[in-house]
Amino acid sequence: MATQAQLTVPTDAELLQAQADLWRHSLYYMTSMAFQCAVKLGIPTAIHGLGGAASLPDLVTALSLPPVKLPYLRRIMRLLATSGVFAADRATDVEVYRLTPLSHLLLEGVAVDGHPSQTSVVLAATSRHCVEAALGLTDWFRKDVAGSPFEDLHGVTLFDGSMAEAEPEIDAVFNEALEAHDNSGFLAVLQECGGTLFQGLDSLTDCGGGNGTTARAIVEAFPQIKCTVLDLPRVIDNVTADGVVNYVAGDMFKLVPPAQAVLVKLVLHHWRDEDCVKILAQCKKAVPSREEGGKVIVIDIVVDSSSGHTHEAELLMDVAMMVLTNGRQRDESDWGEIFTKAGFSGYNIVKKLGARGVFEAYP
Repeated sequence: MATQAQLTVPTDAELLQAQADLWRHSLYYMTSMAFQCAVKLGIPTAIHGLGGAASLPDLVTALSLPPVKLPYLRRIMRLLATSGVFAADRATDVEVYRLTPLSHLLLEGVAVDGHPSQTSVVLAATSRHCVEAALGLTDWFRKDVAGSPFEDLHGVTLFDGSMAEAEPEIDAVFNEALEAHDNSGFLAVLQECGGTLFQGLDSLTDCGGGNGTTARAIVEAFPQIKCTVLDLPRVIDNVTADGVVNYVAGDMFKLVPPAQAVLVKLVLHHWRDEDCVKILAQCKKAVPSREEGGKVIVIDIVVDSSSGHTHEAELLMDVAMMVLTNGRQRDESDWGEIFTKAGFSGYNIVKKLGARGVFEAYP
C-alpha cells in the first residue's frame, strides 16, 4: 500500500502571499484589457509624439480625453508601468511616463530596428473572438471534438478562407497581426547568423512567405540568392510582383519549389506534429543532398525552461496555439523528433534569439 504523503500546513505568511497570488492570477485579464485600452487610445504613440516623456495632463490633452478621466488614466498607467509596458518617473511632484522597449513596439507607423509595429498583434490577441474561445476551455475539454476551442465556438478556422468569408473585418486584423508577428525580428536573424544561414546559397524558397518581406530582406543582404516565395493562392493573388523575388501560388503539403535551401519561418507552430512532418518532408524533397549544400532552415518558437522570464511567454503562446489553432509550441526534443520523422539525417540549432530558435535541418 502506498504511503500517504504527510500534508504540510502553510504558514500564515504563506497563505497571505497565496491570497495575493490568487488575486493576481484571477485578474491577469485586467492587465490584458488595460494593455488593449492603451493601444486603442494610442498612448505609446502619444508619448512618442510628446518627445518620449509625458505627464498625465499632457496625455489627456494629446488624446483628447475628458479631463474628468485623468484620475482613471492614472490608475491604468500605474498598472501598465508596474507590468513593464511604460516606465514611470516619480522623482518630482508630477508623474512622467516614458516608453520602454515593449511600448516602442506599439508605435503606429514606426518600425524600430526592423521590428514593425505590433499593435495589430495586441488587438488580435485581446479580441472578443480569442477571449470568448478561451472562456470556452472548460466546455471544450468535456467535448469529444478534434478542433480547437476557437473552431468549436466560432465554426471557422483562423487564417483560411472560412474566417475571411464569415467575418472579413476581424480576419483582416488577424492577418495583419500574423504579418507583423512573423516579420518582427528577422533583421536580428540576419545580423546574428545570416552569414551561417545564407552565405554561399544560390537559391532559396520561403515556404509560407506571405508578401515576401522576409525574402526581400534576404536578397538585399545576399543579392546572389534567387528567392521564391510559396504561399496559398489567396495570399499570392494579393501580392504585386516586384521583380525582386518570384511568387508561386501553391500548397506546401503537395509541392515546394526546388531550391538549394528552404526557409520555414513561424509556420510550423500552427500545425499538428503529423502535419509538420508532411510539410517538412516536402521541404526535404525540394533541396539537394547535404553534401551539395542542401538544407531546410526552420525559425520557430523553442520552449526552454532555462529562458527565465521568456519561458512564461513561451508557455502562454503554447496555450494560445491550443485555444486558437491545432498547433503547439515545441521544445528542442519535440523539434528533433519531428525532423527525424520527416527523414532528415540531422539538425543543428544555429542560434536562440529570444523565444525563437533558428534550426538547420539536413537531408
